[in-house]
Amino acid sequence: MDWMQIIAALALVMFIVVLFPRTRHMIKNSPKGTSSDWMSFVIPIAAVVLFIMLLIKLV
Repeated sequence: MDWMQIIAALALVMFIVVLFPRTRHMIKNSPKGTSSDWMSFVIPIAAVVLFIMLLIKLV
């Protein structure tokens, strides 16, 4: 392995070690979404998917 790959691997491990406890805390204390919150997420995503399918069909 190259020394740059070793440094990159060590940085990745360091990021995981540093961010994992904070991520666990954020997931544990995050607000729960209601069905209207989920629908406000699903409708734009579905619109984007349909638009992309339309663009693919036009090509």
